[in-house]
Amino acid sequence: MTSNRFVSAGFGVLMAAAAAVDARGPGLIAAAAAGVAVLAGLYMRAAATAAVLAVVCAIALSEPQPMLAALSGLSAAAYLVLRHAAMTLPTMIGLVGFTGIGVVATTAGPTGVSSLPLLAPVAAVVLFLLLTGPFAREEGADDAAEAEHPALGYE
Repeated sequence: MTSNRFVSAGFGVLMAAAAAVDARGPGLIAAAAAGVAVLAGLYMRAAATAAVLAVVCAIALSEPQPMLAALSGLSAAAYLVLRHAAMTLPTMIGLVGFTGIGVVATTAGPTGVSSLPLLAPVAAVVLFLLLTGPFAREEGADDAAEAEHPALGYE
């Protein structure tokens, strides 16, 4: 086994442990199932996805503290990335950045604003569009130039 599998398994165990901290009853059972799926994920990649889905169930059933849910989510994303690909700097920045946005949305602000967590996905999409906007190409200009001078294959 490669070291990448062991590092990803470490994130998987952290993901399941963070979800199990305040869990009771069905939430604890789902967190335990996630731990078993993390072990199976050492040999089968599909089990890694099952582990993350079990943690999502554990979080939904136990309603943990926002920081524990954020830690579990960050660990789940790192677990899947490391299990299926290689971790890069932009991936790490994205994982930590979106986790930060989620934590701020759930913990900061006045306590009377219960709809603030609903704005986090919108803020994430707007931030994504602002950051990738300069890289988007203008389709109209290039399409018009191609229509005027079609490629004939012998040029």
